Amino acid sequence: MSSQIQASRLLARVSYPGVIAIAFAVFAAMVGAGVHVTVASYVAGLAGAALVTLHEFKFPYRREWHPALSDARADLVFMLVVQVALPYLLSITLVIFLAEQFLTSGIAIDGIWPHELPVAAQAALMLVAADFPRYWLHRAFHKFEFMWRYHAVHHSPHRLYWLNVGRFHPIEKAVQFGVDTLPFALLGVSTDVLAAYFVFYAVNGFFQHSNCDVRLGLLNYVVSGPELHRWHHSEFSVESDTNFGNNLIVWDLLFGTRFLPDDQQVGRLGLLNRDYPNGFLAQMTTPFVAGLDKRG
Repeated sequence: MSSQIQASRLLARVSYPGVIAIAFAVFAAMVGAGVHVTVASYVAGLAGAALVTLHEFKFPYRREWHPALSDARADLVFMLVVQVALPYLLSITLVIFLAEQFLTSGIAIDGIWPHELPVAAQAALMLVAADFPRYWLHRAFHKFEFMWRYHAVHHSPHRLYWLNVGRFHPIEKAVQFGVDTLPFALLGVSTDVLAAYFVFYAVNGFFQHSNCDVRLGLLNYVVSGPELHRWHHSEFSVESDTNFGNNLIVWDLLFGTRFLPDDQQVGRLGLLNRDYPNGFLAQMTTPFVAGLDKRG
């Protein structure tokens, strides 16, 4: 067996937990050095993105999923406008700011959140709690036509690579923010916990949509990783109406929507309408045009 094959097999098993661990090590080191948690979470997320990019190019799941230049340009705009300006600006910057204000002003709701637990335990609890409403919201975006038109933007790519994690219509992203992040600021969750949550949220999201060749094994019963999420982006709704978990797969397990066949690989991705517009400006208006969001 060649050394490259051995390296590929080893990386497939250790890349995901290794990159998550590195991102949290960067975050913890910066916070320990006195850097504000918002900045620390940004840098940790960027470190994770860099390592996922390296994995994609060295050991891709499918070489044909390397993006065309036109796709990458559109995804970069989505990333900067929707994934930076909305989830990071709103979710990290705004939620952490609001949490600080709620805590100091006494607006935060007392007596519900277990503030006495260690930060890591609180962040894990937040992952489970936040994924519950997000799971049902995600199912609703698949079930109801007026919601699916917005979500179709996210399902439009024909390839998966980490940069297209940001391909969401801003209206859907704003709804997500109101469901899975803002409530925790109202509960008075500390800024350290919120920032730690966002580090996992970001790096797992990069992996989830990546073209990395990974083998998560038993972790596929815990996290909503790339092996599961590829099926969610299948062209055919019988396969894509599964694996709704945002960060975790536990709610899919509980409600019977987890899907990961042992003897198959996912086929074509995207929408039945292969002519669905790809550009950023065009996709700002596609939810308002009937018939573009065709599903299998």
